[in-house]
Amino acid sequence: MSRLPDDLAVPPYGTATLADVLPSAAAALGVPVERGDLPTDPLGLTGALGGARRVAVLLIDGLGADLVRTHADLAPTLAALSSPVGDLSAPCPSTTPVSLATLGTGLPPGAHGILGFVTAVPGEERALNHVQWGDDPDPDVWQAQRTVFQQADAAGVPATAVGPYSYAGSGLTRAVYRGATYTGAVSHGDLCALVLGSLAATPRALVYGYIPELDLTGHVRGVGSAAWRRQLAFVDRVVEELVAGLPDDAALMVTADHGMLDVPDATRFDLDQEPDLADGVRLLAGEPRARYVHAEPGAEDDVLHRWREVLGDRAWVGSREDAVVSGVFGPVDDGVAERIGDVVALARGTWALTAPRREPGPSSLIGYHGSLTATELAIPLLMARGRALG
Repeated sequence: MSRLPDDLAVPPYGTATLADVLPSAAAALGVPVERGDLPTDPLGLTGALGGARRVAVLLIDGLGADLVRTHADLAPTLAALSSPVGDLSAPCPSTTPVSLATLGTGLPPGAHGILGFVTAVPGEERALNHVQWGDDPDPDVWQAQRTVFQQADAAGVPATAVGPYSYAGSGLTRAVYRGATYTGAVSHGDLCALVLGSLAATPRALVYGYIPELDLTGHVRGVGSAAWRRQLAFVDRVVEELVAGLPDDAALMVTADHGMLDVPDATRFDLDQEPDLADGVRLLAGEPRARYVHAEPGAEDDVLHRWREVLGDRAWVGSREDAVVSGVFGPVDDGVAERIGDVVALARGTWALTAPRREPGPSSLIGYHGSLTATELAIPLLMARGRALG
C-alpha cells in the first residue's frame, strides 16, 4: 500500500473537521442529531454557544485559516472573533462541493458520496461536475444521506439556507441543503438582511449563509493579489454587519470550506503534454490538485505504475484501495466507491496537474485547492454571541 507522505494529512473526521460544525450547532439547539458512529457534539459547542436559542453558521468560500491570520489587518472583525476550538480541517478533496456536502450532512465524503469537484458517474461514460448539476443524476439519490437541516426541522427547529439567488434549485443545493428553506440573496447586503431576518423570525432557528466571491477572486486573481485582499475587506464588512445585528439570544459562527494557495508557472504539470499518462485511461476527473483517473478494464495496474513513475514527488499517487484504506474520505460506502478513480493523485507542494487542452478554464487559474496540505485543510471556526449570552 502507498502511504500518504508527511506533508499531506488525513482529516480527523468526528474530532475537528467541517463535518462536525452543524451537528454541534444543532445539538446546542436541542436537536438529536444522528450521524452513525460519530459523536453528536464533537466540538463541545453547547457550552461555547452559551445557551443560544438561534444559531447562524456563515461559510465563506476559500477563507483558509492561514489566510485569516496572515491578513488580520484587513479583516479586523474576523480577527476579533473568538475561536472556541481552534482550527478545523476541510475534508478530502478540499474542494467546495465536497465541503458543502460534508457540512450539510455532518458526514465524511465517503458516507455522503459527493467525492470531488468532478467525478465519474459509475456505469456511464460521463462525469458529473457538481457545480453545473441540475437534476441528472437525481440529487436525492446521488446524495441520499439525511442532512442536519432535515434533522433540525424534524425536531421543530426551523432551518434556513441563504445563498446566491442563482443557486436556487441546483442539484448541489438540493443535495446538501435538503430540509432547509433556501432563500436566494442578490447581494451581500441582501444576504445580511435575510440571515438576520431568519434568525429573528422564530424562537429557535438554525440559519446558514454562504458567500462565494472570495474563492472566485482567489482562483482568478490569486490569493496574493490586491483584488483578493480587497475582497477580504468587503467580506469582513459583511461579518461586521451580521455581528452588529445579532438578536440578543443568537450566536454567529464563521467557517470556511478550504484554504487556497497560488500555483506559479514553474509548478504546473501539463498532463496534455504527457501522452503516456493517457494510455489506458478512459476518464480523467477531479481537478488540478486532486485527480481521479479511471482506467480501461484490466489497465488499472499499468496506469497506476505510469502515473507514479511520471509524477514522482509532485503528487501522492495511489490506487482507489490505497486512498480508501488511508482514511482520507472517512469510511467509504460500497455504493459510492466507484466514484473515486482507479488511481488517485493528490498534489504536493504547490504543484497542479493541469490539462490546458481538455480543461482550458480550470487550467488557467492562479489560485487552487483540493489536496491535503496544511494550507488547504486548515479552516477557521470563529464565533460571536448576542448581548444576552455574554
